[in-house]
Amino acid sequence: MMKIITLCGSFKFKKEMMEIAEKIALKGNCIITPTYHVIEDYEITDEQLRKLKEEHFKKIELADAILVVNVKNYIGDSTNLEIEYAKKLGKEIIYYTDLIKEKLYKI
Repeated sequence: MMKIITLCGSFKFKKEMMEIAEKIALKGNCIITPTYHVIEDYEITDEQLRKLKEEHFKKIELADAILVVNVKNYIGDSTNLEIEYAKKLGKEIIYYTDLIKEKLYKI
């Protein structure tokens, strides 16, 4: 059965997160990714950053689960807030390092 999964993790692992999103999507799941800053020469205001964070929490609300991309077991403050929010909502929380250790790509 297809799951809707919101990807969470540090922007420093943007490349890994997009690779993981593709692998999980190819298994038949719907992956909701963060919005990444990719436009060169464009300053993001504090207000825009706040809106992006709000948007990401809405994405967590829409999902069945979150997938925490914790490369080298790193989880930053923002990701910890996302995990706590998902817990409050009763969402399934999947940690990517656990998937690698157990070779479980059957999400």
